[in-house]
Amino acid sequence: MGGEVGQLRKYPVGYWELRAQCRVIRVVIANHRGGAGKTTTAVNYAWYLASRQRRTLLIDGDTQGSIGILLGLHPAHSFRDFIIDGRPLEECVIPAGSNLDVMCGGKELVQVESSLSASSSSPELALDARLQSSTQSYDAVVIDVSPAINLLQACAIVYARNVIIPVSMDLLSLTGAAAVCDMIAVLNHRAGGTLKIRGLLPCQVDQRLGITKVVYEGLASVSGLVGVQVLPPIRTDQTVQRAWQSHRALLDYAPAARASHDYTTAFEQVTQEIEGSTDEQKETGTEAV
Repeated sequence: MGGEVGQLRKYPVGYWELRAQCRVIRVVIANHRGGAGKTTTAVNYAWYLASRQRRTLLIDGDTQGSIGILLGLHPAHSFRDFIIDGRPLEECVIPAGSNLDVMCGGKELVQVESSLSASSSSPELALDARLQSSTQSYDAVVIDVSPAINLLQACAIVYARNVIIPVSMDLLSLTGAAAVCDMIAVLNHRAGGTLKIRGLLPCQVDQRLGITKVVYEGLASVSGLVGVQVLPPIRTDQTVQRAWQSHRALLDYAPAARASHDYTTAFEQVTQEIEGSTDEQKETGTEAV
């Protein structure tokens, strides 16, 4: 399979017609710095997609297991069991709302690295093979990954091929975002340029603070260097913390809050772009692998 990376796979006649009514959206939320807004973005994007009648799977690929904690979930099995023990996906997910399932992470994910390394001559493709065959009933898959640079994160990016990079208003978060861009550039050498950063997402934005201007200047620089757009900003909003205290996504807890409005605006833009890419592939009858 490794020799196929970066090539265009031809699909049989009728393939895209069958998928036309169910365009699969796959996105990784990544930043190599903690506290950037990854988990909040991942949970709310998954909720956004589910609320628009897309059957959505949210995967927590972080050893901290924040998604399960924040949503108050207590699954019998986790992402680790899906990868290492080969448990069926339906045994490892837990419902978290209408059209939304979650596969929780946790400290046990540290065992996944060696499992992925040993599973294929091209380790970065190991997760792709496992998820492709197990997630066919979903319309969207959103993956929150660890801030650490590791094989699981690389595998998730190769599988999803679309990445959103949240950036909170501090310089370390900006550095973490640049590091993700560098990592994707390296992965794209093997993936034939099929991995796309869909945008840098400014989070926890307060225009009254001087650091906001500094970080925005840095975002403009990164954006220009790698050719990635800066998405509409997410303003600071105390409602986010109140939503977590209620173990709910912000878009569920307070859909009229200003941060909910901001997230919805950014998510609409990203989703339209991903769907547009899918339409282009459908018209040509090819898809990059």
